Amino acid sequence: MRSLAAPRRAVAMLAAAALLAVGLVVTQAGASASAADYPSWQDVQNARSSESNKAREVTRIEALLTQLQAAVVEANAKAIEKGDEFLAAQQAFDEASYKQQQLQQQADEAQAVAVESMRQAGQIAARTQRVSGGDLTATIFFDSSSDQLLSQLGIASKVSQHSTGIIAKAKQDQNAAQSLTDLADAQKVALEELAAAAEKAMIEAQAAADAAAAAEQEQAANQARLQAQLASLVENRIATEAEFTKGEEIRKAAEAAAAAAAAAAAAKAAAEAAAAAGNGGGGGGGVAAPSGWVRPSGGYISSSYGWRVPPTSGASTLHAGVDLAPGCYAPIFAANSGTVIFAAKTGGYGNYISVRHGDGTQTSYAHIVDGGVLVHVGQQVGAGQQIAKVGSTGVSTGCHLHFEVRVGGSTVDPVPFLRARGVGI
Repeated sequence: MRSLAAPRRAVAMLAAAALLAVGLVVTQAGASASAADYPSWQDVQNARSSESNKAREVTRIEALLTQLQAAVVEANAKAIEKGDEFLAAQQAFDEASYKQQQLQQQADEAQAVAVESMRQAGQIAARTQRVSGGDLTATIFFDSSSDQLLSQLGIASKVSQHSTGIIAKAKQDQNAAQSLTDLADAQKVALEELAAAAEKAMIEAQAAADAAAAAEQEQAANQARLQAQLASLVENRIATEAEFTKGEEIRKAAEAAAAAAAAAAAAKAAAEAAAAAGNGGGGGGGVAAPSGWVRPSGGYISSSYGWRVPPTSGASTLHAGVDLAPGCYAPIFAANSGTVIFAAKTGGYGNYISVRHGDGTQTSYAHIVDGGVLVHVGQQVGAGQQIAKVGSTGVSTGCHLHFEVRVGGSTVDPVPFLRARGVGI
């Protein structure tokens, strides 16, 4: 089977260049948004000079707040849309790749049968040539053993008929093998197109996710100040930038304390989940096997690789990975060292991370809890490094890690893949 690794590598190079371009676009968009015409505290104070000025400033600030919120909603909706387009393109490639591999296996088996049939036909042809090598007419009329020979020729006629059947079967087997091989080759061409479409969709999804993050950052940087400025005008009270800054410091300190408490609670929950997982399938991370691979998380296998009818739909689809159930907030580890090539929210897989490793192998991690993505695109990660936390985002019926492995762009069953590399799962 001709590997798809080469075209996938070429597309990956284009993807890397496109991601760099996307980063520049997002940076420029963020810089442009930051330069928006936001009012200063001095503008707010000046607006108090008359009721008409104050009314105009109130309208202006309310419009800015509305625009910020609308930009966030629109950008997040676009990110989810592009994320789902990426997952659909990837699913199309995965299913086509799986079927192509099955077709290639059938072609290889048919070719083996054809080779054996041709070998038998060749042996028969050689024996026939040896038997018919003399002067048959002279032998029949002048050889004292001609009666015996005629008897043998009767048997030989039956053997010849059998030989003809074997030769015909060999030709049929060869034609069948060639037909299957042609179909498999045609599927390879289609796969290359699907692979390129999936890479393109991934780039667009990441760009949309980055744009959504930029919109959220823009809102976070300006919303509180605008709301304070609006309140000072509506309530007709004097407020200064210094007062706002002090209030923001207090608010951020409170938020930091709440975040620390939430992190401690999540860490406790993760530890308890990991302890429970130790009794049901082993933990993840830890010291890497000599192969450099580690278990991506703890827990038991709640759903295996292969075709299935998922509980969230009524159609049979390829479950392109394995589901591990270590419990909510349990740590997710990079299965090997590599570079993060995707980290965004999608509709189906929820929060989703993909890592490309040094040998071209790619691993992916889905349904990560909100706030549980601990890495960013372009970041280098080590084997066993925590990159996320288990959740149930996207189309999911409970906390679990959906873990995928791709070799040469095609999905493979992660369980035998990891076991072959000394990792228990």
